[in-house]
Amino acid sequence: MFEYEAVIGLEVHVQLATHSKLFCACSTSFGNPPNTNVCEVCSGMPGALPAPNQQAIHFAVLAGLATRCTINRQSIFARKNYFYPDLPSGYQISQFDLPVCEHGHLDIRVDANIRKIGITRIHLENDAGKNIHVSNENASYVDLNRAGTPLIEIVSEPDMHTPAEAAAYLKTLHGLVTYLGISDGNMEEGNFRCDANISLRPKGSGKLGTRAELKNLNSFRNVQRALEFEIGRQEDILESGKEIIQETRLYDAAKNITMAMRGKEEAQDYRYFPDPDLLPVNILPEDLEKWKNELPEMPWERSVRFGKMTGLPEAEIDVLLQNKNLADFFEKASEKSDPHKIAALILGPLMRECNAGNIPPDPAFWKMTSESMAKLAGMIEKGLISSKIANDIFHDLFSMGYDPEIYVKEKGLAQISDDSALEQTIEQILQENPKEVEAYRAGKKKLMSFFVGQVMRATKGKANPAIVNKLLVKNLEEN
Repeated sequence: MFEYEAVIGLEVHVQLATHSKLFCACSTSFGNPPNTNVCEVCSGMPGALPAPNQQAIHFAVLAGLATRCTINRQSIFARKNYFYPDLPSGYQISQFDLPVCEHGHLDIRVDANIRKIGITRIHLENDAGKNIHVSNENASYVDLNRAGTPLIEIVSEPDMHTPAEAAAYLKTLHGLVTYLGISDGNMEEGNFRCDANISLRPKGSGKLGTRAELKNLNSFRNVQRALEFEIGRQEDILESGKEIIQETRLYDAAKNITMAMRGKEEAQDYRYFPDPDLLPVNILPEDLEKWKNELPEMPWERSVRFGKMTGLPEAEIDVLLQNKNLADFFEKASEKSDPHKIAALILGPLMRECNAGNIPPDPAFWKMTSESMAKLAGMIEKGLISSKIANDIFHDLFSMGYDPEIYVKEKGLAQISDDSALEQTIEQILQENPKEVEAYRAGKKKLMSFFVGQVMRATKGKANPAIVNKLLVKNLEEN
């Protein structure tokens, strides 16, 4: 019986964040009524001539630069010929022999290990439309709003061997394109989607097995689950002495299975040839140099810096970096307060609020600002409120957008740090608990937490814990 090794390569389609389509001026906005973002070019009318979107070329080059690709100063658009109802011209405009970027790599982290995943190519292409199947009408409709939307396809080398590596690669790539600002990465709207190619081979063999292509992978979790199922399916087939069929398979997330969809096409099946309506794309040296200088700090670079700022482990830093807006929020708040305290508030009560309310971990969906977060952390640091009070009021600050300083003042929640005021409370607590006082003085020092708790309860959590501890020691050990 062989022990098998999976060989995985991913093809990721990223919708570029341009306002217009790849070869016409039609809007790329999502959610408009069907067939309203359409013109003669993107609907495939005879005689309509495409004109490349220069912003899309710019974005494609940024993706290539960030993944250490070779940028081809001249690239060529080609026609990829196939028939599908939502492809009005009968071909897709893509790139084949000479893509805009090729031969790069992306470093990923899996279980504290760094792996280098090769990037075969990054090419530009336009998207198809959308088929809408209405079962109760026994009919199908075609919406061409999406037809012509600019995409880059990022094709990896078959360098991944586990579903976990594939998921890590996708997450890293998603972070990269969103940090670059070339895509919003919205997976629900189809702006970041993936096809996975997977085959099995005997461990130690250099020969690739027959591969299957998996479609309909619309989340990181589904990519991992689909690959796990497919590995098991292919192992069962091989162990039974049968052969794997090269095919395209559809993933059913509800049943967690893959199903045969159609035979897998090869490049020759698409009859690629240079598009006669489009001139080669020429990238000027001065433009390439300017775009190199535009590259922002990459997520993995920011991770190192955030680690130095906070001293937190990588897993917690990853939470702060899960999207660019959240990382920017943390950074802005940290400019005005202690980064470690800001991180603690984000990782604790803020993530709690997001999870409880099913709210994305993105400041665009919150009423709380980075300035308010900085004020709250500063109030804790200065001893104006306790961490408990901050935690108790966080829901109101987060959901209503209140200024923490004004909120605390109006609610009378300021921390009690006055020695004389706390002395009275402590004296009363000690008088009410003589047995515990006697036991403490007899050596049961763990009772200190009991006395602190009593004081905090009496002051409704407003007492300064440091001062409470100091005064309790004074009253219990010096008297």
